[in-house]
Amino acid sequence: MNAAPRFYCPQPLAAGPLVLPAQTTRHVQVRRLQPGDPLTLFNGTGGTWHGQLTHMTRTQATVALTTPVVSECASRYRVHLAIGMPANERMDWVMEKATELGAASLTPLLTARSVSKPSGERAERRQLHWHGVVAAACAQSGRNHLPIVYPIVDLTTWLHHLPAPQDDPMPRFVLHTGQARGLPVDHAPQPLLLLCGPEGGLTTDELQGAQAQGFQPASLGPLTLRSDTAAIAAVARCTLV
Repeated sequence: MNAAPRFYCPQPLAAGPLVLPAQTTRHVQVRRLQPGDPLTLFNGTGGTWHGQLTHMTRTQATVALTTPVVSECASRYRVHLAIGMPANERMDWVMEKATELGAASLTPLLTARSVSKPSGERAERRQLHWHGVVAAACAQSGRNHLPIVYPIVDLTTWLHHLPAPQDDPMPRFVLHTGQARGLPVDHAPQPLLLLCGPEGGLTTDELQGAQAQGFQPASLGPLTLRSDTAAIAAVARCTLV
């Protein structure tokens, strides 16, 4: 028997009838559900609710929620990924795959070699778009907590606002293609912070600035990877253990 389809519903969930918000209604329609079909809703704060679609029109869908399920598919590690934004749809891919792999938070960075540098309203639209991307990835992967998607920020500003290394025990690693040891992951679960540059990598000044803030250079091996590939490989290295 196939599991009931999962949908993200960004509002409080409780037993009884619920009119779905417009975006969730559209997703239900895309999946071609009909009244009487089972479904599962989650709102990104933990747990799910099982229920049944009871009514559907062209613009509105109503469900009856019946059974709460307290569960969470989570990685042993809380990985926080900060990445110099790759161009075009590659950042969407990073957001999607990092979410599926269990990243706890995602920070898009503006760096000296960034190709894409949205600002103002365009940056706000990108963040809203990425929220939808990670919500869909959670629905697909079984995650019930959405990762935090932070606003786009300049790398120098971001480094400046991090706690001093001596005040924060979280391990910090910056992906680097030079002479660096492999990305280490201890067997004891713990949060860690990963920094990845954009296409072309971080500049020497940026790398030195990261190291001054406690980031240890770490390598993923002898091959030269695209920035988006390197970011996802690093997250997988840390979460799939």
